[in-house]
Parts: sequence; C-alpha cells; structure tokens
Amino acid sequence: MIDIKILREQGDTVKRACEQKNVVIDIDAILELDHRERILTAELDEINRQRNEAAKAKDIETGKKLKGDGSAVEAELSTIRAELDPLLLKIPNLPTSDTPVGKSEDENVVLRQVGSRPSFAFTPKEHSEIGEALGLIDTKRGTDVAGTRFAYLIGDLVLLQNAMHQFVLSILTNEAILSTIIAKAGLSVTPKAFLPVVPPLFIRPNVFQKMARIEPRDERYHIASDDLYLIGSAEHTLGPLHMDETLREEDLPLRYCAFTSAFRREAGSYGKDMKGIIRLHQFDKMEMESFTLHEHGVAEQDFLVAIQEYITTQLRIAYQVVMCCTGDQGDPDARHIDIETWMPGQDKYRETHSADYMTDYQTRRLNTKVKREGGKNELIHTNDATAFAGRTLVAILENYQNEDGSVTIPEVLRPFMGGQTTITHR
Repeated sequence: MIDIKILREQGDTVKRACEQKNVVIDIDAILELDHRERILTAELDEINRQRNEAAKAKDIETGKKLKGDGSAVEAELSTIRAELDPLLLKIPNLPTSDTPVGKSEDENVVLRQVGSRPSFAFTPKEHSEIGEALGLIDTKRGTDVAGTRFAYLIGDLVLLQNAMHQFVLSILTNEAILSTIIAKAGLSVTPKAFLPVVPPLFIRPNVFQKMARIEPRDERYHIASDDLYLIGSAEHTLGPLHMDETLREEDLPLRYCAFTSAFRREAGSYGKDMKGIIRLHQFDKMEMESFTLHEHGVAEQDFLVAIQEYITTQLRIAYQVVMCCTGDQGDPDARHIDIETWMPGQDKYRETHSADYMTDYQTRRLNTKVKREGGKNELIHTNDATAFAGRTLVAILENYQNEDGSVTIPEVLRPFMGGQTTITHR
C-alpha cells in the first residue's frame, strides 16, 4: 500500500502509475472518499471532546444527544471505510524513475548480455525430450496421478536439483564469496550472509493480502476447509516473518533464503509450455528475501541480481539481464529485474530468475518497522529474488547436452554429486 500522503499530494503521479501498470481504478473517487473520511473523523473528534466536557459538567441531556450524534457519525465512517480500504489496497506501487514505461513484456529493456551461447555439431534438443529419454522427467505418470502440468523428477535430475540447492546455499551463507560478488559488481552493501529458513507452505488470506500477492486469486490454490492458501513462492511467507515488529537499525539488513515447493494454477496459460517442466503447477524453488533501510533498497536489489548473475556465470550458461517495464511489473513492485537464460533447445532466452524491489509497499500493510537512531520509527524496505528454480535445471539440460543423449554435469556442481561428471540413462 502506498503512503496516503503521496495519494493526497501527488494524485496525478498515482494516476499515471496506474495507467502505466495497466491498473484500472478511479483515483478521484478514492480521494473523495478519503476527504469525506477526514471530515467525519474531525467531526467525531469534536463530538467526543464535547461529550467529555458535558460529562465533567454533569450535563446528562447534552451527553445523551452527543452520544447519538457520535453514533451516527461512526456509522457513516464505518460505511466509508468499508468502501475505501479495499480500494486503497488496489493502488499499485509507484515505479522507480529508471523503470521503462511499457504495456507488456515486449517493451522490457535488455541491460546486458553475458556469456557465449554454446555451439553444437548436432541439432540441440529441448529439455523435455532429453529428460524423457534419460528417464529423468515423467510427465505422463504425473498427469495420470495428479493431472496436467504435474511431473515426476527422477534419479539424477533429483540429485542435480539437490546439488543446486547445496551449491547456492554455499554461496548465500559465505560472507567471503558475497564480498567477492559485491566487489565485482561495484556495490557498497554489507556482505552479511543469508539465514536459511524452512517457512510454512500455507498462508492465511489476510496475511497474503498484506503481502499484496493474493491476486490474481485464480492463480492460487485455496484450501476452503481451513481457509488457507498454498504459497506460490517462498517469499510469500518469508516477507511476513517480521509482521507487527519493530527491528533495530543495527540488525539490518536481515537476509533470508528458503528452498520450498511452490504452487501455481497457471491460469491463463492454456496451451503454453505443455511439455517438460517449464510451467508446472508444483515446482521447487530457492528464494532470497531481505529487509533493509530505505536508503539501501535499490542497492540491495542490485546485490541480489549480482548474486543471480554469479550463480549463472558459475554454471557457465549465457544469459541476459532485463529491466522489466511498468506493464510487466507486479502491483507491489517498484523495480523489477529478470535474468533470462539461453535455452539452445528452444533457441531463445527464457526467464529463470526475477528480482523485485517493493520499497515500503508491503511493510506498510505488514507493520514492519525499524527504530532509527534518535528514536524515530520508519517502515522497512523489502526485496525478494530467485536464487534458482526448476528452470535452472532446464537450462542445464539444454546447454550441457551431448550428441549421444547424455548430459554433462556443470563442474561447480560435481562436488555436490559425489564427483559424478555425466548423466546417462540408467
């Protein structure tokens, strides 16, 4: 939720942000409701002041009349707030000044391309064909058991995923490696390590709403009997970790990482990526979440992107860094950056990582604050970013495939797979 002062003082800016993010909402109507609420709140305060005076003067008749007047104002206030509060929650975050303006992903901006695309003496295959031939991916049995967009990962692909998990953890928990990443990226953030967490896979609707991630609801899995949602990413329950808390400035930044299953209905993607494991209803993903002072928010996002680049570079896979335009941002995002990895079997770059900077949009709802020097409390800023997901496995299968159908294991992952160098059919 944006600061109500910004809405009141910069209404045109908010209207422009809504248009740029393809959000249809009547800002003028919201401002009118807000204005009426403030007038009624002032009236109620004055009535209560007069009631206190009447009570002191033991003026019972005046007190009764004022009580009735106050009840009427409270009823009107309640009606207005019931209409206003949901509308305020629909206003998207304001994009940063360096965010390109555009309607869709077609207008995203490539910031840089890194690495060389591999060349093959044969026609490279897509990951689904590779995985099925090696007995690593079984979508047929997944569909038989759970329905479309479910799959079994089997054998060495599971070991490869676990190797990625251990490899990434060895980076995120190592301040020496993080210092190297920071220096190479020319950043001035602290190399404080990430704390691994196993968070809940379920989230209450009101907390999901505070995270501004419950919409679109047709993308979420809801357990009606318990009124709980399954998370679509670990940040959904990492972000509320400090809900209703005031943290100490000297403890920031707080950085967390979590490897969890994620659940998405993939509504609106009918017919897209039906083969393999690109777009599943259930997949595994490691996420990074950070809590920082407001003045460090953008640099923290750049740090998370630098980590993503380091991981991808260590895997020796070509990629491009993309600044997402306003129309391709989520509502809570102020700045959104993607890593798109080269997929030779598909002959194109595909998004494998995202990094979202939310400013204080989420923490305003979550009531997560920091006590600054001098005793002043202010809202914390949050970032979340992908460390790796199933699409990283897709990129490895396609980039490291061999003509005989085998897949070479990236060198940095071999220590986490007992020294194994190649995946072959077993």
